[in-house]
Amino acid sequence: MRIEMREGHEGTGPGAITPDGCAVELYSRLPVGAEPDIIAAAVPAGARILELGSGVGRMTHPLLERGFTVTAVDESAEMLERVRGARTICSPIENLDLGETFDVVMLASFLVHTGDEEERRGLLRTCVRHVAAGGSVLIQREGEDYHSKVPRERVDPSGFTVRIVSAEPVGDGVNSVHAEYVFPDAVWTQTFLARPLTKDQFEEALAETGLKVDSYLTPDRVWVRAVPMD
Repeated sequence: MRIEMREGHEGTGPGAITPDGCAVELYSRLPVGAEPDIIAAAVPAGARILELGSGVGRMTHPLLERGFTVTAVDESAEMLERVRGARTICSPIENLDLGETFDVVMLASFLVHTGDEEERRGLLRTCVRHVAAGGSVLIQREGEDYHSKVPRERVDPSGFTVRIVSAEPVGDGVNSVHAEYVFPDAVWTQTFLARPLTKDQFEEALAETGLKVDSYLTPDRVWVRAVPMD
């Protein structure tokens, strides 16, 4: 069955491709990295986490292993089929309203950089709607040279290469980004729209929806803990 791709998004390679160009099998292969440790150090032990855009559970599973309770949300049923041990909800993030709150809401995978500003507002409003009093929102930003230091590539220790081939302006402050993931037995590509945000622009976007930065969790300011404004 052919799925309808979002405008400006495309994906190629083996297996199912989601509307934003993500390949399910690719994301099942990507290593976990340091993210679960960064998250665990920034939130209370045993916290209830709402993970927005969980994908196949690349971070969900390590967080469960660390004793957190995770509700995983993704718009792709094919992605959620790979998640084990967590409550799963198939829904667009910007429309989500569960009628409950969580100690921690996570918005990772650079989703805050969506090219559509109204969609970004919807994503952040969903974060605000679901964070409990005294809770926090963890957001993953793009690196500050993400769109300017191209082309570039990184060879992962596990044996695959990821390339950011180009980031071309398409108008209104949005870039079309083309990425390639080369494994010994398969190649995937993804083209997507992303809006670069400086630190000030990012903080202004948070404030617009009632959030403020509590702290930047990593020296590169990629991971952020935000809290609702008083």
